[in-house]
Amino acid sequence: MVTARRTEGSTLRTLVRRGAADAIRVLVLSGVVAAATPAVGGGLRYAEDQAPGIVNPVFTTSMSEARLNELVFEGLYTDNENLASVPCLAESSELSADRTSLVVHLRTDVRWHDGTPFTAQDVVFTINAMKDKATASTEKGRVAWIKRAEATDDATVRLEFERPEVRPEDKLLFKILPAHGFTSTAVKRTDTFRNSPVGTGPYRFVRYNDDNSITLEAAADAHRTPAISEIVMREVSDKNYQAKLLLYESLEALVRVLPRDLSVLQNARKVELYPYQTNSWWYLGFNLERAPFDNHDVREAVAHMVDVEALLAPIGTGDTLTGPYVKSSPYYNHDVPAWGYDARTAAALLERAGCTQEAGKWMRNGQPLTLHITAHQTLESSQEVVINLQSQLQSAGLDVEVEFLDEAAWKARVWREHDYDVVLSQWTFDRNEDIRDQFHTEGARNFSGYSNKAVDIVLDKARDTTDPQEKKAALRDAHRMIHDDAPMVFLWTLDSYAALSTRVRSVVIHPFYFFTFVQNWRMD
Repeated sequence: MVTARRTEGSTLRTLVRRGAADAIRVLVLSGVVAAATPAVGGGLRYAEDQAPGIVNPVFTTSMSEARLNELVFEGLYTDNENLASVPCLAESSELSADRTSLVVHLRTDVRWHDGTPFTAQDVVFTINAMKDKATASTEKGRVAWIKRAEATDDATVRLEFERPEVRPEDKLLFKILPAHGFTSTAVKRTDTFRNSPVGTGPYRFVRYNDDNSITLEAAADAHRTPAISEIVMREVSDKNYQAKLLLYESLEALVRVLPRDLSVLQNARKVELYPYQTNSWWYLGFNLERAPFDNHDVREAVAHMVDVEALLAPIGTGDTLTGPYVKSSPYYNHDVPAWGYDARTAAALLERAGCTQEAGKWMRNGQPLTLHITAHQTLESSQEVVINLQSQLQSAGLDVEVEFLDEAAWKARVWREHDYDVVLSQWTFDRNEDIRDQFHTEGARNFSGYSNKAVDIVLDKARDTTDPQEKKAALRDAHRMIHDDAPMVFLWTLDSYAALSTRVRSVVIHPFYFFTFVQNWRMD
């Protein structure tokens, strides 16, 4: 059970590193403007750093999009509060004896928000659209294991698998799209659906507002009827301002509280804090298709120049990592050592890579060895991390240039054009913790150019096996090999807290989608 309910103050106090007095003084000195009208009719307002530019689950690339999708759309299965798969749009299912196919019986009482009945054709369409190369879905890995989908009648879908599956329902969490909302399975980002989405979830999309907020209202005929009548996602790019809006009752929810705001919000009479664990980790990722980062010695040298603990301390608490899983994961390999800060080893590696040091500066081919660090401008605390990282690397003799990109530039420069040296970013996973898209040679999210046939083999083995212990062993091997290849410097997973108004009751937070149990939330 890793879903979140309210925390006891005594436990939280041991984790807070900044004093309440300092934080309160900042609030008083900076002033606060109540920039939103009070919630109307039992509505809930929550903040995102940046509003999603598109509402279509087949193109999800950010957690703000994933959270919004959770409110509007549904999958065949969903999680219960113990993070076990339970039917949602499905009613029941039957797995074949050889585990290579599944018959899914669908609910017959579900309608899309436009009144159209939900049918098996919608399920088949969604799977085929995600698999269609013309769609270029960032989520295509979620259906790669399905060979074929067939609607045997309006309420029944038969799925054939590429290989035997132990618990296919654990993979049927992806959101279903309305077939009648598109003209073909070649779904495009520019389709009108992006700004007028239709789902079956507890909330119906109403509109994008002039201030870039998004208004949702409780779907009257939803089969999971919510008690909160309206949800508004507000774009608040300044995370320092988000806590102030919650304190002054211009928001009802913060998805994640900055560490420096914890003590203030803990002592606020009208705010409750909810700790929750995420499968999310930060990393410093190299572009392996660009020199000199195609050289392992250079990458490892940079890893030895980074003092990870010193970077983490100013932004919060958490666990430092050596690979692509959080430490609570069964796949985390605890035998893999951290690179560790080691200036002498870093120097030896750079010399072996053909670099020379002149007057304390590292040179390559007669030019200063320069790192261009790129970060997403909405990644919380990224500016503080980048500034400290820049200082560490410059002290080690590197030239360092930094840039912060907005969402559009990030997707263009990093995802599509691979135009970067090193990125500071984070990956967040659901409970399946499937890293194949990031590290397999053919992975849909592998924008770094990382390729290792041995890693591909163990990732394939983990995907194909029906033995949980064999899967665990394979993925621990993957952790070790990926670490040794150093395609990135694994940094940390942060302790996470959400904050909600005390007016919001019966709150349980999903560690990935956040709003999975929102239909059970209540407001005074």
